[in-house]
Amino acid sequence: MSFRLRLLLLVVLVAVTATVATAWLTLRQASQQVVDSAAADQTQVDLVTGQLTRYGQEHGTWTGVVDLVRDLRSRTGQRIHVVTESGVVLVDTDTEEGRPARPLGSSSAIVDPRPTLPLTAAGPDAMKTTASAIAEYRHTARYAACLTAGGVPLERSSGYLGLPQFAPVSPGQPDLREIMANCDSVAAAADDAEASRQVEVCRPASAARTERTPVPAEAQRPPSDAATSEDQLRCLAGAFTDGIRDVTPVPVRIYFGARGEAARPVATGPLLAAAAGVALVVILGTAVLSHRVLRPIRTLTTVAQHLGRGDLNSRVPVQGNDELANLGRSFNRMADSLQRGEERQRRLVADVAHELRTPLANLRGYLEALADGVIAPDPELFASLHEEAVLQQRIVDDLQDLALAEAGRLTYHRVTVDVAELLETCRTTHRARAEAAGVTLSVHVAPATQPAASDAPAGPPVVNADPDRLRQVLGNLITNAVRATASGGSISLHASRTDTVAVIRVVDTGTGIEPSALPHIFDRFWRADLARGRHTGGGGLGLAIARQIVTDHAGTITVASQVDVGTTFTITLPTIAR
Repeated sequence: MSFRLRLLLLVVLVAVTATVATAWLTLRQASQQVVDSAAADQTQVDLVTGQLTRYGQEHGTWTGVVDLVRDLRSRTGQRIHVVTESGVVLVDTDTEEGRPARPLGSSSAIVDPRPTLPLTAAGPDAMKTTASAIAEYRHTARYAACLTAGGVPLERSSGYLGLPQFAPVSPGQPDLREIMANCDSVAAAADDAEASRQVEVCRPASAARTERTPVPAEAQRPPSDAATSEDQLRCLAGAFTDGIRDVTPVPVRIYFGARGEAARPVATGPLLAAAAGVALVVILGTAVLSHRVLRPIRTLTTVAQHLGRGDLNSRVPVQGNDELANLGRSFNRMADSLQRGEERQRRLVADVAHELRTPLANLRGYLEALADGVIAPDPELFASLHEEAVLQQRIVDDLQDLALAEAGRLTYHRVTVDVAELLETCRTTHRARAEAAGVTLSVHVAPATQPAASDAPAGPPVVNADPDRLRQVLGNLITNAVRATASGGSISLHASRTDTVAVIRVVDTGTGIEPSALPHIFDRFWRADLARGRHTGGGGLGLAIARQIVTDHAGTITVASQVDVGTTFTITLPTIAR
């Protein structure tokens, strides 16, 4: 996997993880707060409805409920609006607080304080039990309503069949006895016979024909064939509710809040804490992942620092084929090149010192001998000393030429050069040396080769080059060939052309070059003769200079050789039209 893709995946992973985690935690926290808020609102609704239901059951009337609603308003903070099913507003906390009533909210609940009669425990005579329960509850409800109107605190208890019973909290007070007696008289004075006869509509049809109390038409229910006792019980439960309807508090609807009222805001503290936790986890995860991803870069940086301190043996361990692996390989190649350059530089210094040490030592020795009168001066001695000085001068000139060529500062005077004429000039220049060594030096110019459809003119190759520098290159190659070729051998200079390049070959039948030495043939100061004797070669700079000159002419120079067969140097240069 490439480094770019790994880095992209890391960024995407961090972004997606952070987004998903933050969204999940935010949603979870918000949902929890919404649930908690709803639970809190439901708790308030349950509190209000429970308190109002208890009040209606304990007092038998809604009279005085305003104080309870005010208290619930202060405890819950909710706007409370209580209204009967007929639309009569019993209390609204907005008007109680002296401000206009706001539009009602959407949250509401029904409060029905009327008791229910558990007829399953009434026994076989359910009708009689229901009639008695109606009469007893009507009396109890009127009694409780009378005491409430008189401002008497009541306490509620359960009586027969679970029906509520009411009594003053402190019945022993003298003034309270009179109120209780008066309320008891009021409760007993009412006629409950009509309400008790509500149960007659639930009598089975067979029994109704023999013993049925006449029931007024407005109190009659739709005929019912009470085929089962369960149907009769449901009928009696309805009769009980209808029988106590006028003495119990009517059911009311309670509205909470106001329309358009802002909902309870979501707490930002937990959300910020969750986001901070996600950020911390993401930062830690990113640090761990980046540590793994950037480990090769740290290794490369460490090795580069070692290399900068001069440790040229340091290398980067490379694995894989991604961008970082390619960078590591390129860095190692650069380090190898620097190490080879350092080695070449050291070898160059050593070679220069070696090349100059012996001639300078000879010159110094002869000069000291002449000064001491050990030897007598003569023309032959001076000629020898002059030859040594010229040799040193040539080495220095070659070094300067090579330095200028490698720096791109060597001066060239380019003109149109006929390669055939160039080779003839070189043959003429070096013929005497070749003949002295018993070597034949010849020139061969091949006719031009070109496609049949080509319009290129035929004839010897022509190049745009500096003729003096090309003669320097060919002179070096011919001189080396003469040294390497035994008497009776031959050196041939070949010229040919194609559509785009001129090809020059210097072929000899000399001793050849070892295959292991061919890669170093163009190195500075390299010589096949490790002893670096004067009779086997020069200073080892000629081929390095020759390669640089050919390269500066946009050409190439290569070598092929076989031991005891010969060597061929091939030069290619771009041609021009005549």
